[in-house]
Amino acid sequence: MSFSLHFTIDAESDRNVMNVKIYDVWKKQTAVDYHQEFKSEAEPLMGRKWAKIINVTNWKATYPDAMSILGKHMRWSQQNGNVLAIYITDKPISKNNLKKMFHIGGTGKISRFARSREDAEKLLRDFGF
Repeated sequence: MSFSLHFTIDAESDRNVMNVKIYDVWKKQTAVDYHQEFKSEAEPLMGRKWAKIINVTNWKATYPDAMSILGKHMRWSQQNGNVLAIYITDKPISKNNLKKMFHIGGTGKISRFARSREDAEKLLRDFGF
């Protein structure tokens, strides 16, 4: 498990699921650090199909240069086996920012929104995770 002031990342290898929590305001370096930590934590899932749940309920905002890096991170995830990405939020501004990143990363087709962890878990089950 990786932890910083801006994120936590945990791989559930037995379920092929990455669990992420995002906090605070993100600048470019935060996004770079996140991508590197995520790649390290996701290593056990490489070569498999996997899902991720990203809780962004405590995410404040992201600077434009960080959005670009995060969009590329989403592309990297999809290219490395991510077949489902569930973002937990009910905030319209967070959804709009995420949709911009989906566009950058080309991941709109695998991305879903959920209002709670319970809703996210239901989506996981519906997709076979």
